[in-house]
Amino acid sequence: MNMIAIASIATASLAPLSAKSRLLLEQKNQNIALILKKQSIKRNYVGTDSLLQYFNQTTAELEKQVAGLSEAQLQFKPAPDKWSISQCLEHIIRSERMIFDMAKKGLDQDPQPERRKEIKMTDDNLKNALTDRSHKYQAPKELQPEGIYKNVKTALTDFNAARQPVLDYIKKADAEDLRNHVSDSPTGPIDGYQALMFIAAHCARHTKQIAEIKADPNFPKQ
Repeated sequence: MNMIAIASIATASLAPLSAKSRLLLEQKNQNIALILKKQSIKRNYVGTDSLLQYFNQTTAELEKQVAGLSEAQLQFKPAPDKWSISQCLEHIIRSERMIFDMAKKGLDQDPQPERRKEIKMTDDNLKNALTDRSHKYQAPKELQPEGIYKNVKTALTDFNAARQPVLDYIKKADAEDLRNHVSDSPTGPIDGYQALMFIAAHCARHTKQIAEIKADPNFPKQ
């Protein structure tokens, strides 16, 4: 039982109060409600700040991996059936938009807090599963890249343009509300917080792929 409920019960159980005493109790209840609201907001900010931090971390790592790469390096493919860094960047950018649209559809639905108990995957489990490069997956046709990027600046401009709406959404989101939106995924039920985290983790996965390409012995020196 929270403090507001306790105060309300106490008020109801007392003998008739003077107008001054009742006003003081009402003010006290309002102050308690304000404190609880601030505490709730603080908890939510902590939750969304953690998510934003992960997005910023993956952005910084991607920028670090592609900094200073030439057109030849961007277009290099370790094998005919392997992607180039240019293709990885294109895939990341396309996926940012598509996954965000999918996540928003789930978040636009009514919350289902009763389903939270169905979620078995922790946030760390989700990150680790998505960034595990020992398991390979076939990208859907609409996310198959062509390798359109010939310079890093253009690619990162497009990447930031795709990511900014996600960041704006998270900054305005309520962490508890995100957790109360549960949807089904190939890995099992996940909440809205995790659905948004999926975007950053997907970026991290292909940033690792970029690092693998750069480590190829035939990767151009410049």
